Amino acid sequence: MQKKVVVVGSGIVGLTTALQLQEKGFQVEIVSKEPFQKTLSHKVGAIWFPFEVHPIEKANKWAAYSYQKYLEEVSLKNGVSIIPFMVVYNSESDTSWTSHLPDDQVRKAHDHELPKGVENAFLAQVPLAEPPLYLPYLFQKFLDADGQFILKEVKSLQEMASLGCRVVNCTGMGAKDLCRDIHLKPMRGQILRCEKLTGASCVNSTEPGKLTYIFNRSTDSIVGGTDYINDYNEQVDDVDTQKILDRLKTSGLSEKQPEVLEILVGLRPLRSEVRFEYDAEYSNIFHNYGHGGAGFTVAWGCAIELAERFKKQL
Repeated sequence: MQKKVVVVGSGIVGLTTALQLQEKGFQVEIVSKEPFQKTLSHKVGAIWFPFEVHPIEKANKWAAYSYQKYLEEVSLKNGVSIIPFMVVYNSESDTSWTSHLPDDQVRKAHDHELPKGVENAFLAQVPLAEPPLYLPYLFQKFLDADGQFILKEVKSLQEMASLGCRVVNCTGMGAKDLCRDIHLKPMRGQILRCEKLTGASCVNSTEPGKLTYIFNRSTDSIVGGTDYINDYNEQVDDVDTQKILDRLKTSGLSEKQPEVLEILVGLRPLRSEVRFEYDAEYSNIFHNYGHGGAGFTVAWGCAIELAERFKKQL
């Protein structure tokens, strides 16, 4: 029984946690109110970039672990690739993430490489995971390692604690009600899945409320986005769609207006800092949620640290 762990949640944080625990010899069961195809993780752009995740020092460490893990994961069959990525910044931007990349994988952009109106940017080689390909790959890998999946909604921490000797809470925004967490807030994201664009993948997050980015995937592009805090609206907003397209047009990041194929909305679990600790009341529950807009960026790093900690405690 000491070698069994129950992971609650089937998004990127839950799946990576489960897989790392399996690597350490644990028997793992995932309990989730929804399959991975219905999670926030399946909707997002999923590029490696520490966006709105705190505290910065820990996030950068987890992101560095994840970066190395994605290098091992690169394959045409699982949806992971390493792509060139332009990150616009200004004097107020935190650029400490650049120091955690290999020296030859990031540099400042030259003037002739900058889009119109942009004064500073980094050019980096970063991992991109395509959720419709990558999440099924991870889930199948979990099942192949004798993992068990149970479709069930957990409605309280007391119920969660009863699931097993060791339980990991990877419920993302679900933890808001489960834990009555006043530090956890939704950051509403609306993105456009578009025909594949020819320009560079890039992000400009220097102005709150005017988040702009393009992630070029194998057959399409993700164009965004929104970063509205404390906004619970999960419905498509046509006004936001137009704002996203207008910003793209004026940003200089793309040469043409894309054809929109699909519009997706989700709530990022933004927290004052990632909750990565045992519960004070239910000592068999370990919390691993609140990764903001960087779930794919830090998930592997958190999973690696958590699995190491569990292994040492046996």
